[in-house]
Amino acid sequence: MLLKKGVLVLILASLGHIVKGQHTFVQNCVGTWKGQMYIYRSGSIKDSVEVRLTVAPMSSSGEWTWKTEYLSSKMPMVKDYKLKTKDASKGIYIIDEGDGIELINYLFDNKLYCLFETQGISLTATYELRGEELIFEVTSGKKQATKAEVTNFSVDNLQKVVLKRANSHSK
Repeated sequence: MLLKKGVLVLILASLGHIVKGQHTFVQNCVGTWKGQMYIYRSGSIKDSVEVRLTVAPMSSSGEWTWKTEYLSSKMPMVKDYKLKTKDASKGIYIIDEGDGIELINYLFDNKLYCLFETQGISLTATYELRGEELIFEVTSGKKQATKAEVTNFSVDNLQKVVLKRANSHSK
């Protein structure tokens, strides 16, 4: 009985550490980040654009502004999203694009992972915090013909930016 209580205490203590670690990732992202995004198609750089990401806590607990600005002279774009905590103990977060579109993200260590499909295109998106850099990558491709139990997907496009902290808000 004492052994079972000890194991339970260890499990609960580690869960508390996991929850703290989950929110620590987002808190460590708070601030303004800038970098040059490189856009690859079929293995070659096709274009680039300056990117600014702003992460800030919102008045609602467990929600953050997650605003990406593509600072292009040809085609400027702003994606003013929210990052919401769905289940911090399991590392599940939602990027809310508005209009009912929500992308489920999974946090492992210092990296958010998202995998989704839209209009026949499979996409992956990741945010990885490495020291003072936040690396954002998006890949896209399509389902390939299969002959076995495995379904393959091409990786036709990659967008990658290594963001550096421009300034930070209070954490």
